[in-house]
Amino acid sequence: MKDTQYAVRARELTKCFGDVVALDAVGLELAPGRIHGLAGPNGAGKTTLLGLLLGLAVADGGELEVLGRPVGRALPAPHAVAGFVDGPGLYPSLTARTNLAAPARLRGQDTRAGRIDEVLAEVGLTEVADDRVRGFSLGMRQRLGLAAALLTDPRLLVLDEPSNGLDPAGKQHVHGALRRLAADGVTVVLSSHRMDDLEALCDEVTILATGRVRFSGPLGELAAENRALDHRLLTSDPAAARRVAAGVAGVRVLAQAEAGRAAEALVVHASGQAVEELVAVLVHAGVRVREVAPVVPALEAAFLALTEQQEDGR
Repeated sequence: MKDTQYAVRARELTKCFGDVVALDAVGLELAPGRIHGLAGPNGAGKTTLLGLLLGLAVADGGELEVLGRPVGRALPAPHAVAGFVDGPGLYPSLTARTNLAAPARLRGQDTRAGRIDEVLAEVGLTEVADDRVRGFSLGMRQRLGLAAALLTDPRLLVLDEPSNGLDPAGKQHVHGALRRLAADGVTVVLSSHRMDDLEALCDEVTILATGRVRFSGPLGELAAENRALDHRLLTSDPAAARRVAAGVAGVRVLAQAEAGRAAEALVVHASGQAVEELVAVLVHAGVRVREVAPVVPALEAAFLALTEQQEDGR
């Protein structure tokens, strides 16, 4: 893949605030038309990286290319980049419609009523288009911020915690809009503390910890089936299930205190393949399996393992 085919390409990207290293030699390559998640604990450098992509800050070292163009002190981010960090900037005394029309008019963008109605509908705010923003919930403000970004017809959309405050209906509108953008070739970069959002939306994810990349790639590689996790099994005979599980290769039965579960639940530490083998052995032994589920979802478990390793210095 040629450099110009990347929506974002960062090499050895570094950013410091005094003695604090916010980004430490970060490398990143994002292809067009993908939804890329950015995850990490507080202070990992996520917001700093998003700010660099939006042109709100300049890196101290390394190279950054956005939509095929170098970005730096004398090289602002391309106009086809849109989004927000630390929440969208809105005018509380104005209506949702005016919040979109006024800034767009100043930028010389399309302010036709039909186009504004279109992006408001895209994020599910048609019914409150003429209400003042001061009465909006956090989730509604997030959706209006997304609508403002959509109005610019971006080729790169950068969003910081876009699911904050969203109810199920709002989340459905936002997720649908982001998927449609990606299908049209727009690259979406979003940060989130919610592993379920990343799992539902993203093709790829980058995990940062203390300013460094701990993982960057497809979700399938992060939450691999051969990664050992704690699994909870509900069976027809818990005592028999524990005896059977103790004899299955690759399965470690956790003590009740260690598992933190009620006595009727069997909790084991094993890979996905080992759990499948355990279920087959239990059924063969006449123990009915009513439920099998990871104690912590695979993506969240991988995230915790990577970030904890970084904090421990390993």
